[in-house]
Amino acid sequence: MKRISTPYTFSFKLLPFLFFGFVSFFLFLILINGVYKKTPMFLVVPCVMLVFGYQWWKTSVRDLADEVDDCGDYLLVKKRGEEDTVLLSNIINVNFSTARDGANGRITLTLASPGKFGTEVTFAPPPHIYLSFPRRNEVAEDLLARAYKARSTNAASSQVSAPSC
Repeated sequence: MKRISTPYTFSFKLLPFLFFGFVSFFLFLILINGVYKKTPMFLVVPCVMLVFGYQWWKTSVRDLADEVDDCGDYLLVKKRGEEDTVLLSNIINVNFSTARDGANGRITLTLASPGKFGTEVTFAPPPHIYLSFPRRNEVAEDLLARAYKARSTNAASSQVSAPSC
C-alpha cells in the first residue's frame, strides 16, 4: 500500500479556519473601535475578503479527500473518517489541474459508477519542486494508464464469444 496523496491535507483544511478567524477578529476590532463611522470602507474590505475566502474554500479545499492509498488493483480513499475503495476499472478519467502559478495541484478521478463520495474523487498529490510549470504529473499519468488497462482487461474477460456461422 502506497500513499499517493499529500501528507499535508490537514494544513489545507486548517488554513481557511485561520483565515476566517483572522478576518473576523479584524472586523470585530473595527466594530469595537468605531473606525467604520469615519471610513465605511473598513467594513467593506473584510466582508469582501470573507466572501472570496469562502468561495476559494468551497471550490479548492472542501472536496479534497484526506488520504488516498494505492493498493494495486484499487484505491483506498479516506475522507472525514470514512473509507471507500475505488476499483481501477471503475475510473473513467484522471484529471490533473494546477493553479496558474503551478501550485496546489489536484487530481480528480471520474468514476463510472458512484462510490460513497460520489462520482468524483479529488485529492492533492504529493508536493514536488518544479523548475518550470508542471504540465504533467507522474501519479495522474500512472493512474490513467493503469485504469485504462484495468478497464480493457475487464472488457476482454467479460466478452462472451459469439458462435461462428
